[in-house]
Amino acid sequence: MGEASVNAGIWVPASPCGPHCVHTGVEPVSRLRASVRIAALGTVGLGLLAVGVLTILLPRPARHGYWRGSAKVALRTMGVVLDIDDHRPRDTRRLRGALVVANHISFLDIIALCCVTPARFVAKREVLQMGGFGPIAKLFGVLPHRRGDLRRLRPMIDQVSGILDRGRPVAVFPEGTTWCGTASGRFKPAFFQAAIDAGVPVLPVRLSYTDRGHRTTMPGFLGEDTIGTTLYRIVRSRDLTITVTVFELQMPAGDRGHLAALAQDLIAPIEPVTALQELAVDLSGQFPAASLERVVA
Repeated sequence: MGEASVNAGIWVPASPCGPHCVHTGVEPVSRLRASVRIAALGTVGLGLLAVGVLTILLPRPARHGYWRGSAKVALRTMGVVLDIDDHRPRDTRRLRGALVVANHISFLDIIALCCVTPARFVAKREVLQMGGFGPIAKLFGVLPHRRGDLRRLRPMIDQVSGILDRGRPVAVFPEGTTWCGTASGRFKPAFFQAAIDAGVPVLPVRLSYTDRGHRTTMPGFLGEDTIGTTLYRIVRSRDLTITVTVFELQMPAGDRGHLAALAQDLIAPIEPVTALQELAVDLSGQFPAASLERVVA
């Protein structure tokens, strides 16, 4: 697992992460408080979307400003604290046509990245078929990708390259699927080719989750999770913090494999298994040695 696996003759990225990865060292909030957060998210979210539709009449900078602010409000409504650690010089923080790449843990990743730079996201086509979430994904111009279908990969890369060439940022998760955050998958190099073809930089971003300073995997969208089960774990977290670490822009030099390796070294550096021991995760029988590709900070 962790490497591409065969599914009906199609190679699809796979992750060994599942329910056994869900751990936290912090007592959750009451069900009542969690219910209040969900109700608030529904009310506020509908309002933000309704007003957001009208922003199509505004210039792009104004639209982006609105959605950055809306994303931050949505996180706070769920009880999530946003911490942005931006390593870029201030004069390079306004993006035009960059490929944003990040590790993938939760659907919160998308909201957190929007707080840094609104972008069009590449996502597996099944996302657009999810009840409730699918219509929102279509509204925001999510680019559906049939994972593992090599015949459609080149046209998809060309589409992303064209968007980048027009000065629009595009965000991708190169692991191709979600991991729990204590381990990560190998970054697949395919979509890095779009940055090379368009001649635009790559923006590496690391996403990590803590609760009261302790590592947590509660926000993970893992295994057979639904949007609902993951959301419930999120709103029951006491003081969930998502840290968005933004690295400096990487120029599209070398080949796509080099770019993918460079981004992964920044985003998911190898560290000892203490990350998993901190959560008291029992890996025996769950993560075969071959599947634990990387243990990350």
